[in-house]
Amino acid sequence: MAASVEVRNLEHAYGANRVVRRLDFTLARGEIGCLLGPSGCGKTTVLRCLAGFEPIDAGTIALSGRVVSEPGRLMPPEQRRIGMVFQDYALFPHLNVADNVGFGLGRRPSPPARERIAAMLALVGLSGQGDAYPHELSGGQQQRVALARALAPEPDLLLLDEPFSNLDVDLRERLSIEVRDILKLAGTTTILVTHDQHEAFALADEIGIMHEGRIEQWGTPYTLYHEPETRFVADFVGQGVFLRGVVTGPARLSTELGELDTGGAPLLAPDGYAVDVLLRPDDIVHDDGSPWQAEVAAKAFRGADFLYTLKLVSGTRVLSLVPSHHNHALGEKIGIRLAIDHVVAFPAASVD
Repeated sequence: MAASVEVRNLEHAYGANRVVRRLDFTLARGEIGCLLGPSGCGKTTVLRCLAGFEPIDAGTIALSGRVVSEPGRLMPPEQRRIGMVFQDYALFPHLNVADNVGFGLGRRPSPPARERIAAMLALVGLSGQGDAYPHELSGGQQQRVALARALAPEPDLLLLDEPFSNLDVDLRERLSIEVRDILKLAGTTTILVTHDQHEAFALADEIGIMHEGRIEQWGTPYTLYHEPETRFVADFVGQGVFLRGVVTGPARLSTELGELDTGGAPLLAPDGYAVDVLLRPDDIVHDDGSPWQAEVAAKAFRGADFLYTLKLVSGTRVLSLVPSHHNHALGEKIGIRLAIDHVVAFPAASVD
């Protein structure tokens, strides 16, 4: 599939403050990509560079095969065929929904433009709302209008800047899934910027985890969760803790919860080398018959399951998802065992 977005060795600085450092990624046409990371990692600056709001100091940005940014050359935003949905939606309060959606189609909509407006409202589930004004709509409906307005001119690339941050958690999760369906129906290449991994996982085909101006890892949500390449990605994506282990063979580790086999993947470390093994809540299974026990230090009820914080004999605390019919008391000891499909280990943060 042809690349729609190609970013190569991108660098950008505000004065002496370099906020983007040799950043690379490629996104195929029709795919949804995401730049995910904590505040201050540079992700919004990358979005502004893509939109043409900021010049770049090094590297290139190409959209649909056209180089639109390189040092000394900046194609204006209006020539890039880009749509953008802002954090605050930026709807025009004095225009009704139909006029908001048609804003980029000309001041006096032609019959084809009116058809396009109707098609966009149908796409986002707002047919019949064209005469309403933004203040008469819910936050979720306003978000849909902003999306319809951005899609109406048929952009080559859509940019979403923290689009759900003003919504409550339940609406945010539901709308993330609905927006993905809308974008896939439209076939629009999209880049989302967010600090919320639930949003990123619900929307994106591929995600770049950003840290200090760089992409630490670019991959599918599944790969980032189960096969993180760096300790930062392992720590940032999903819930997890690190358990101390020791290398006992080319593909084996020993931990206080038993031996682990990497499935043949070499550890590239000598026997006796200390490592930290990543454990997700679904890697620790409740098992009354297990010889390993842990004390329930805290628990959070989640409906179908409990998220238990368990204290091991060493004092290390780990997390475990347990079906909610196993309602154990704080201080109670329960049997547990490891059930890890993907063994992920990093050099120990500190060696005792």
